[in-house]
Amino acid sequence: MSEVREHVREKYAEAARQVGGSGCGCGSGGCCVVGTSDTDLLYGDLAVEVPEAAAQASLGCGNPVAVAELRDGEVVLDLGSGGGIDVILSARRVGPDGLAYGLDMTDEMLDLARRNAADADVTNVEFLKGYIEDVPLPDRSVDVIISNCVINLSADKPKVFEEMVRVLRGGGRLGISDIVAGDDLTPAQRAERGSWVGCIAGALSFGEYEAELRRAGFVDVGLTPTEEVADGIFSAIVRATKPFIERS
Repeated sequence: MSEVREHVREKYAEAARQVGGSGCGCGSGGCCVVGTSDTDLLYGDLAVEVPEAAAQASLGCGNPVAVAELRDGEVVLDLGSGGGIDVILSARRVGPDGLAYGLDMTDEMLDLARRNAADADVTNVEFLKGYIEDVPLPDRSVDVIISNCVINLSADKPKVFEEMVRVLRGGGRLGISDIVAGDDLTPAQRAERGSWVGCIAGALSFGEYEAELRRAGFVDVGLTPTEEVADGIFSAIVRATKPFIERS
């Protein structure tokens, strides 16, 4: 797992450095930019709400803010927050009584995100350094978890799902964009279609994704494909809810 994590960390650190140096994001190194990588297409009119550097650093495959249906006063956690676009948009939607956390393992991305939040003049945000497999927040402290093309990068997805359940309050929900493989593709076939850091080799199948979420304790699980980004590989919307009464 550490080898995969370090490879991903370095790719995203380079992406942040390129944005900070007026580059174009991942460049030739490759990052999670499968599918629609045009921020304007993914976010529409929402893109104008964030600084240009936050939009340039958006390396996701969807718009989890639109999926999450955020409400005033909620606490939101973005797993793998990158340059901060989804945290900034979330902070505006939950309002001054709410809070948006961004979690990232890459110092360069965290620095960029903090600058972007300051430029956007949003103060109800907090960026945390850490791993999505080991979230540095207390139990039952979050109302909503979002993520944009990041969970597929983890080498220990069951642990990620367990952490989601742990930090969510009862009735809390997921609003995630991710890369998911068709159920007919083997892990070897997924690897043939793209690299791990490119968000394909590590993708779960639809069936695996749902099964792992349910095993962790989620209910009302739903995965909806939105775009085929490679043969049998899809960007998808993932929704699920933590029950009010937890399993013993």
